[in-house]
Amino acid sequence: MAQKINAYNNILELIGNTPLVKIDKLTKSFPGNFFAKVEAFNPGHSSKDRIAMHIIEAAERKGILTEGSTIIETTSGNTGFSIAMVSIIKGYDCILAVSSKSSKDKIDMLRSMGATVYVCPAHVSAEDPRSYYEVAKRLHEETEGSIYINQYFNELNIDAHYANTGPEIWEQTKGQITHLVACSGTGGTISGTSKYLKEQAKKSGTKIKVIGVDAYGSVLKKYHETGKFDAKEVYPYRIEGLGKNLIPGATDFDLIDEFIKVTDSESAHTAREIAHTEGIFAGYTSGAAMQAIKQLNERGEFGEDDNVVVIFPDHGSRYMSKIYSDQWMENQGFLTNESVGETQEIQYVKG
Repeated sequence: MAQKINAYNNILELIGNTPLVKIDKLTKSFPGNFFAKVEAFNPGHSSKDRIAMHIIEAAERKGILTEGSTIIETTSGNTGFSIAMVSIIKGYDCILAVSSKSSKDKIDMLRSMGATVYVCPAHVSAEDPRSYYEVAKRLHEETEGSIYINQYFNELNIDAHYANTGPEIWEQTKGQITHLVACSGTGGTISGTSKYLKEQAKKSGTKIKVIGVDAYGSVLKKYHETGKFDAKEVYPYRIEGLGKNLIPGATDFDLIDEFIKVTDSESAHTAREIAHTEGIFAGYTSGAAMQAIKQLNERGEFGEDDNVVVIFPDHGSRYMSKIYSDQWMENQGFLTNESVGETQEIQYVKG
């Protein structure tokens, strides 16, 4: 009798169970132990695979989605890729409204995955009819048989990470985690993960501090501290996938202990540093999260016995035309003496 072949039925079965990797070179002078939850090991190379699968399967169970339906979403790139990937396997059409701030690499990847992509201006208000929020809403109204994922205001965004990311980290750290550091954009990752971890910590009589990473030009940190939306906080910034010019309904601010802001330039350089020192080809938001670790260390946040988990949300391949391009870095005024690496041409001489 032939033995059963050990294979996955499709790519979606690879979502989740991403590794926890010790970060020791970048943090060798820091007190405590540091671990990265490397979400690039998901098949779509980001943490957004988790919410795409979770939300779409919830819609299927409710009978909202049937074969041939159209899924519409607002995205800075990663969620869109994940939705496009899930749509291919499940037989749905996919339309994405994408911020013009998204890297060309991300936009090209979305089109390569069969999605119809609308690129919308990044530096307009959320209420502007040209914004990717409003464009997605309009496309949903105009497209018969469509659903709008709306990750920024969908509680299932939180539920996905409560059901998966949080339990994985708790098990991987054997409940010994003391700090969680994660970028906050829609807020689903940090809120859902925090909810699970804080519940488990309470049961075990321990405490976990959850720190959100925000961008300069975003309203999240000040809103967390004051409860008020301050439009004066909003101005253009370059990091993708964190910060917002609105208050996302998928962020539970009560589950986040504090926010820390990072700059575009330092986050870009730290992403490169992760690649050069740890061998992890990290995305821009991963650089932002690690930059937050550096700043927290400088203020004396960590102790020798602390176990700090930082979520690396996506892969560096999404940013080849941005932070891993010396030309782009120079154009932004970010490049000093650092470059990605050396390239040498070999001249062949005929004998």
